[in-house]
Amino acid sequence: MGSTSSAAREGARPATTGRRGAVVAALMLSMALAALDATIVSTAVPQIVGDLGGFSVFSWLFSGYLLAVTVTLPVYGKLSDTFGRKPVLIAGSVVFLLGSLLCAVAWNMGALIAFRIVQGLGGGALQGTVQTLAADLYPLKDRPKIQSKLSTVWAVSAVAGPGLGGVLAAYADWRWIFLINLPIGAVALWLIVRHLHEPQREATAHARVDWAGALAVFACGGVLLTALVQGGVAWPWLSAPSLALFGAGLALVAVVVLVERRAAEPIIPGWVWRRRTIAAVNLALGALGLLMVAPSVFLPTYAQSVLGLAPVAAGFVLSVWTLSWPVSAALSQHVYRRIGFRNTAMLGIGTAALILFAFPFLPYPGQAWQPTLLMLLLGAALGLFQLPLIVGVQSTVGWAERGTTTASVLFCRQTGQTIGAAVFGAVANGVLAARLGGAGDLDSVTRALDSGTAPEATRRAIADAVHAVYLGAAGAAALAFLVLLFLAPRKFPVLKD
Repeated sequence: MGSTSSAAREGARPATTGRRGAVVAALMLSMALAALDATIVSTAVPQIVGDLGGFSVFSWLFSGYLLAVTVTLPVYGKLSDTFGRKPVLIAGSVVFLLGSLLCAVAWNMGALIAFRIVQGLGGGALQGTVQTLAADLYPLKDRPKIQSKLSTVWAVSAVAGPGLGGVLAAYADWRWIFLINLPIGAVALWLIVRHLHEPQREATAHARVDWAGALAVFACGGVLLTALVQGGVAWPWLSAPSLALFGAGLALVAVVVLVERRAAEPIIPGWVWRRRTIAAVNLALGALGLLMVAPSVFLPTYAQSVLGLAPVAAGFVLSVWTLSWPVSAALSQHVYRRIGFRNTAMLGIGTAALILFAFPFLPYPGQAWQPTLLMLLLGAALGLFQLPLIVGVQSTVGWAERGTTTASVLFCRQTGQTIGAAVFGAVANGVLAARLGGAGDLDSVTRALDSGTAPEATRRAIADAVHAVYLGAAGAAALAFLVLLFLAPRKFPVLKD
């Protein structure tokens, strides 16, 4: 590595300064915006479709936003290391708020989807830069405090999003779902501009942006994630569109590797995967994204279809893990200070694997408190797993590499969720087809249950499908455990603050 990279690893960059309390408030508001917009639209879909039409493509309101967030994370991470966190966060916030305003004035479904993608282009900057600034603001011993605050904001916002969206759509207008972002985002932006002060960077002629690499990463990620999101939904997995997208995606992977190897300042530098600690954390949190799909996507269906709960009660069964996750994350510092980052994370993900594996053994049809208790325990286990890895990996790099490192971790987690949605969706539909003699998929079966026309055998088929998904999630947790055991160093190479 050259002298610049060595200095970066030594952490010579001074800490971010300013009124820390005001900056933290801005980070929490920004995180709330990013978390809300991933879920707030879901309950307003009937009103949006009734007003704009476009029922056949409405799923892209979610997919387009998440795709844009995911593929821009590495780009914003590198830009924040090159030009500083403040300009990247300001630019991302402006793009996000512009996208929100455009969404509010959308005249048809195509326009709304396009403007949701604009929102996502800004949302990638919010997610990655907020997490990076959290590490810049606090020394290692205090980082769990800010990370647990951000985890709490994310959890509360993600759970409150659907309810808030439903209230605004029912009692105001669905356009307020996007307009409400403007005052919140304006306050966060003002606090950042006014109170976040980074030390002046030394003028250098070598600070170049790898725009070719950024474009290649964006195109590659967009094509592959589109193939995963739409495969088995808009077209069969082995159809011509699916095979064409996967083929184009693999070709673009080769292009990314070629472009990045030649770039002076690559968007995804090779050291992200050559360093054992970062590579292990990336893979482990990719597995976390994979396993999170099981409860977040399939548990509400299980609670309503198998347990017979109302939508609000079903939402509560899922939401309890957002209570234990931040608490466990905040307390994890007392564990990793004794046994280390890796061992703490292994304890958390090992426990999570056992909890996920226990889900298929719940009695049928069972009572609501049984999956609720498992979700409460799962949140505690995952809080013990995720936060030590994020704090630990951020502490192994200096300022000039922290944005890229944080973005790579978040990118892998987001990609894991996308892959998990595709894989587990196929698993659930396959089990249903086997149990019901090839009739229907999960969506059509649950609609039949809602209308009261499905027999008891269908409920059992749904239970079996969700059980299969949870076994797959347990396998993903076991994979994360093995990655940490065999790839991660016993002690993270933490730099001095």
